[in-house]
Amino acid sequence: MIRRSMNWLIAAVMLTQLAIVGAAASADAPSGPAPSAPSRPSQPKLTIQQLMDTRVDPSADALWDSVAFIASAKGEEDRRPRTPAQWDAVRRSALALLRAVDELSVPGLRVASGDKKPGPGELKVSAIQRLIDSDPDAFARHAEGLRSAVTKALNAIDARDADALMSAGGLIDEACEACHVAYWYPDQTQAAR
Repeated sequence: MIRRSMNWLIAAVMLTQLAIVGAAASADAPSGPAPSAPSRPSQPKLTIQQLMDTRVDPSADALWDSVAFIASAKGEEDRRPRTPAQWDAVRRSALALLRAVDELSVPGLRVASGDKKPGPGELKVSAIQRLIDSDPDAFARHAEGLRSAVTKALNAIDARDADALMSAGGLIDEACEACHVAYWYPDQTQAAR
């Protein structure tokens, strides 16, 4: 009888503790719908020129500089990533370039914040903007071409294949130049004919 009473007493104590914990939890819980998370202010979109200066150019340069065969009076240099740390650094540059392409692919980007005087053979910012705005799908195709080339570079990096990385670097250069010729300095190609 005492054993049975002890079991009931233990069960009663446990149920009381559960009831207290449950009541405390429900008192802390907010009533009504859950509040939404505070919204972060949206980041202002960078202009195409800012993306080029801060993301595309530095990342592409790091890829191009990572592989080279240089012959000079001082001798020959076969530059390529050799250590895991070097390959990791090149991979970070390729991923940064892919993220930059994602940013370039956002519809409605402005070319630049001002209309500075262009260099010889270059279009004014306003003219570049008109070209992009007149056919945004064409600009998106240029961005996709760059994405494809950078993806090949990333595949070469993951395979630790410096020769394939050098080839992909050439494809990145071609993709960049195709866009520049279409939007930045189309008059230079016509003058060269």
